[in-house]
Amino acid sequence: MTQQLWRRHMEWPLLLASVAFLVAYSVQVIGNLREDAGWIEMVVWATWVLFAVDYIVNLALAPLRGRWFIRNLHELLILALPILRPLRLLRLVTLLKVVHRAAGSALRGRILTYVLGAAALLTYAGALAVLDAESNVEGANISTFGDAMWWALTTITTVGYGDHYPVTMLGRFVAAGLMVGGIAVLGVVTASVASWLVEQVTRHTAAEVEVVEAPMRVELVRLSEQVERLTALLERQG
Repeated sequence: MTQQLWRRHMEWPLLLASVAFLVAYSVQVIGNLREDAGWIEMVVWATWVLFAVDYIVNLALAPLRGRWFIRNLHELLILALPILRPLRLLRLVTLLKVVHRAAGSALRGRILTYVLGAAALLTYAGALAVLDAESNVEGANISTFGDAMWWALTTITTVGYGDHYPVTMLGRFVAAGLMVGGIAVLGVVTASVASWLVEQVTRHTAAEVEVVEAPMRVELVRLSEQVERLTALLERQG
């Protein structure tokens, strides 16, 4: 068993585990259920165990374990933060990694689709996290999932409407992450759209130049043939 083979085998199990975790956590947060909410907490912890097993096996199979450990400290951090409920959503990084592997270095359209999907997931996860951190706090103004989604949309798009805002330290931490993620996502989308526009303008310009230069090329060919005939005639007469 190699690390690459293990990763291929674990792509779908990790993807399904991430989706199951997101569903269970959504029910837990939106329903404002307690930590001991039966099957929901079992699903949350079962997915954590699967992520932990994947991390341990990857570390064991890594050709250079020290280098792999240093480069994947974020995965260890994700596993080490199951106590703070809103930070459990960091486990969805695994879902993004699987989608990113599937997209690879494909065409711009697929990359843009991946980025937009990541933005939607980031917005939803941010709304869940801030609702989990704020809903039961006295003086909080984000108390429903609708409020949380509105806040997440205005935050990730850098609008900052201001009618809803986190009042807890953990909620502000979530807000900071969503702001940074929003800037990164908008930057990638803007760059992709700009690149597409430049490509379209370049193609259009090249087509116009081809149309303009086509008669000139025909005329040059005709003149070249005439010069060749005159040269051959002069050589025969000389």
